[in-house]
This record gives sequence, C-alpha cells and structure tokens, in this order.
Amino acid sequence: MVKLFFVRSAHIVAGMETGIANLLGALSLAVMDRIEQGAREVIGRGGETPAALVVIGYGQGMTNDKLRRILGLSHSGTVRLVDRLVSDRLVERRAGKDGREIALHLTATGVATRNELMTSRISAVASLLDVLSPTETKRLETLIHELLARQDTSEMDRFTICRMCDDSVCTNCPLPTNKGKGRR
Repeated sequence: MVKLFFVRSAHIVAGMETGIANLLGALSLAVMDRIEQGAREVIGRGGETPAALVVIGYGQGMTNDKLRRILGLSHSGTVRLVDRLVSDRLVERRAGKDGREIALHLTATGVATRNELMTSRISAVASLLDVLSPTETKRLETLIHELLARQDTSEMDRFTICRMCDDSVCTNCPLPTNKGKGRR
C-alpha cells in the first residue's frame, strides 16, 4: 500500500541497522498502541474509524473512494464505516463537485470529536517523550523530519501516512511527493 513501509529488494542489513530497525519497530508499536487506546477512550472505536474522522476533517470534499484509498479499505468496508459515522452523527453526506459523487463532511459533533482525537493523539505520543531532555527532543525531531523528508512518497502515500496527523500542528509536512511540496 505505502512505499514507505515496503522493502522493494532483499538485501543484507548490517547488525547495527537491524538493531535500529527492531527498536524503531518496537517504538512504533508503542506509539500506535497508545494512540489506539486514546482513540477508543474518545470514540469507543479503534481501527480505521479515528483515521476516517481525521481524514474527512481535512476538508476539500472527501469522497468515499478517496477515503477508501487512503485507509486501504475495500469499497464495502468504506461504505460500512461511513454509514456508522453518519449513524453516530459525526459525518454527513453532501452533494459533491460534479453532482454524481457524494462529499463527506464532519458535523459539529464530528469536528469536536476529531479535536478530542487530536488532543488524545498528541498527549499519547508526548507522554513517551517526557523522558527526554529538551535537547534530546529537538535532536529527535530533526532526525524524524530528515527521515520523513528522504522518503519516496506519492501524494496518496502522504495522505495514508498522515491519516492521523493534526494538520493544525504540522503545517509544513516533510514528506515529499512527486507532485510537488504542497500540503493536502
């Protein structure tokens, strides 16, 4: 699905790189587990439901098809997810740009829930960083920024990777795209 997560060719990784990859994998799972737990506390659901709320909240008339591609779901899975969000009064369907498609928009409750999700997500991740000094935190930020900036990503990859990002915090996404540097 996302080039960032796939190894395209088999190669032997030096011991140090294997160790770093293993540690980064463990840290990634710790981060995702905390984010998932926070999302369940906010909306009572995990999986792709929180990501759907975040992505729909980016605006620009999100469609079922674009949401499906970003979340990596089947058409029917996306329809069921959107049906639940509509039933929960978090999302509403409106006429799209060309009259044939349906655009997804957050309701006022959806916006408030999305804001709670963003606060929960930042809190969950920040709690992991509390053990670092300000200098270490800044150094880690620089390294993560550089790592992301050097990835080979398309615009869709970027949407997928950033599907839980708080766009009010990340105003200059480091992920490059083959369509230029514009953010969503």
